[in-house]
Parts: sequence; C-alpha cells; structure tokens
Amino acid sequence: MKESFVVNKPAWWAALPALLACVTPAHALKVFACEPEWAALTRELAGEQASIYTATHALQDPHLVQAKPSLIAAVRNADLVVCTGAELEVAWLPVLLRQAGNPKVQVGRPGYFEAASAVRMLDIPNRLDRADGDVHAEGNPHIQTDPRNIGLVAVSLAHRLSQVDPAQARTYEARLADFNRRWGIALQRWSQEAAPLKGTPIVVQHQGFPYLENWLGLKQVAALEPKPGIEPSSSHLSGVVKQLQQQPAKMVIRAAYNDGRGAQWLAERTKLPVVVLPFTVGGSERAKDLFGLFDDTVARLLAATR
Repeated sequence: MKESFVVNKPAWWAALPALLACVTPAHALKVFACEPEWAALTRELAGEQASIYTATHALQDPHLVQAKPSLIAAVRNADLVVCTGAELEVAWLPVLLRQAGNPKVQVGRPGYFEAASAVRMLDIPNRLDRADGDVHAEGNPHIQTDPRNIGLVAVSLAHRLSQVDPAQARTYEARLADFNRRWGIALQRWSQEAAPLKGTPIVVQHQGFPYLENWLGLKQVAALEPKPGIEPSSSHLSGVVKQLQQQPAKMVIRAAYNDGRGAQWLAERTKLPVVVLPFTVGGSERAKDLFGLFDDTVARLLAATR
C-alpha cells in the first residue's frame, strides 16, 4: 500500500495571491523618464502604480545620448513619456519618438509631458546663433537644481498621471498631497541651512546652475566653458585665473557627470575647492532620491565655505 503524504501549508498560503496583487498591480502604468529626477518624482507620485524606465543616469550628459534600440523599445511600450523639454533632449528624443511609432506619447498628446512647461525659465537667449555654443531657445533646461521647481513640476505631473490613468486619479492626488507636505518641510529646512551661502561668489564649469544660483543667491563670477557645451582651452582657463584675481571666488562648482580636469587645473592654481554636486538623483551615494539630492547639494556647498 502506498503511503500518502500531506503537506501542511501555513495559514497565509491561501492569501498569497491577494498579497502579491497588492505589491504588483495587475496594470502598472508604463512610464519612460528621460532623466533620473523625473523618474524619482514619478515614483513619489505613482508608487507601485507605475513601471518606470529611466533613459539616462547621473554620470551621463543628458544632452548627448545615443538613440539605442533598447530606448526605442521602451518608448514604444510607454503610456507616458516624462522629460525635461526646453531642447535638453533635442539631439535624441525626437529620434526615439519617431522610431518608436507610439501615437500615445507623441508631442502634443496626453502621453507626452515636459517638466519645463511647469516652471519659469531662466537664461532665455536674446539671439539664436550656434556660434554661441549649446544655447536653448526656451531657456536653460537644468531646472531640477532648484527644489521649488520640483514642487511645481509635481503638481503638473500628478495632473497628467490622472489624465492618462484616470482609474488611479485618487491615488495620484493622495500621493501628491503627501509629497507636497514632506517637500514643503524639507524645502524650508534646506533654505534655512543654506542661508549663509547667499552672495557667495562661485565659478561654474558648465552653465548648469542658474536655478540653483537663483534659489540660494549664489553669485557666478566666471565659467570654465568659454561657451555652453564647449570644452575650455588652456588659454581660456588662464584668462579665468586672471579674472579671478580681480573678482575672487570661494569655490568651483561642477556636476558629477562633467569632466573634472578643467576644474582641477583651476583649483591647483587658485587654491579654490572644487565642489562636485550630484546634479540629479544618483549623482552621489547620498543622493538616492530627490530628498537626498538636496540634502547632499546643500551639505557640499556649505562644507566648501568652512
């Protein structure tokens, strides 16, 4: 006679399918985020309701991205594309949209969202001439360096999420309210901590910080790039050294993705500290999310003044 074996399953076994359904929604909104900051913001607003693909990383220049097949495939499957806009991705995003052939996420459709449309743009050029370097007709696109802009984009993005995925509108509204509460508290703290930075003269490597400067009252006195996006020559760097003799600065600021050789060259000759800012989520070990991004940014700037 064959023996029979009975496996006693734990009480929670029968409830496992329901538990898994709570963790992984049956339908997750597919979001293609051009930059890490917008992937992080979408995660704050959508939580597990969204499956997010991030096209770039923090140590990558967002101006220069290859339109790889993997990116095209991600756009083809997306319900929503979330990018900076203001021509930041002009060299690669139009190619992705065209090659993907996804009608839902084309420019002008609800599935296409530009963060820059939610904020007041700075550094809008008076003329458009490629001889002036990497200029953007709509203004400087690096809006994510001011946390006040993040709050503005959050409101617009939550509305767009609700428009694209109306079944989860209440979820997006509730998460926006929670994010706004936490962001407001953090913004007040960052502004108070950074108050001593007001009026601090700085040198920047790339013209990527006008929004940070506007928020904290930093004063840019020189730039290592002779024109936006143009690597500095030795003669230009020598000119910056002479300029700083007349207009002294307290620090040299560059983004984590920038080539650091020019900043280091200047630092060795002027004894100025080089402050490498994360610039976006993932740009430093501490900048794991949007809150960590500004915790680390403020801390690094303050450390350079001590």
